[in-house]
Amino acid sequence: MFSNIAGRYDVLNHLLSANVDKRWRRLVARRVKDKLASGGGSVLDVACGTGDLSQTLFEVSGARVVGTDFCRPMLKIAAGKVHSDIRLIESDALRLPFSDRSFDVVTIAFGLRNLSSVEEGLSELRRVLKPGGWVAVLEFSKPSSRILRSIFGVYFTRLLPLMGGIISGSKSAYTYLPASVGRFPDQLELATLMERAGFGQVTYENLTGGIAALHMGSKAE
Repeated sequence: MFSNIAGRYDVLNHLLSANVDKRWRRLVARRVKDKLASGGGSVLDVACGTGDLSQTLFEVSGARVVGTDFCRPMLKIAAGKVHSDIRLIESDALRLPFSDRSFDVVTIAFGLRNLSSVEEGLSELRRVLKPGGWVAVLEFSKPSSRILRSIFGVYFTRLLPLMGGIISGSKSAYTYLPASVGRFPDQLELATLMERAGFGQVTYENLTGGIAALHMGSKAE
């Protein structure tokens, strides 16, 4: 599915979100920078797709960035647009090819809900994180306002699949998106799952009224 829409993925993301997704990613990068030592550090961007967040992390944080994704066509696009110092690796998010305690920060944006097991995914993110390091999870969530939930619900379940299907040529990909978001844990439920996976200091902040949320948590020293 992701291979089929790789060529138009970026255009559709920006168009269907009215470029709000760019602001979300830049916020993630700023939060990551806050968690890194002044001299930079190492960041793993899991499910990096076409590399938007990886590139933003590199520009904003000054860290050494590694991006992984299981979808080869997405990585090929990423390779043509990100800085040459960003290392890209084809990899399953549930079986990352890194030793324990390898990275200062691990990020995953709009990828956790696509894994066969959220719990196993969080455990794997924690495994490759250094003690004292942080994980950042950016994902679609549940709007906090009833009015916004109604408006967003109509757009997300009716208009987005229609427009996304026409532009991408893959209606199934854009019917899968709202269905997968509907099944995904809400803000408090995801925070609880992160705590159960062993993360401490778990917090979240709603973005654009809770349409998306950024969760962060630390790995004990």
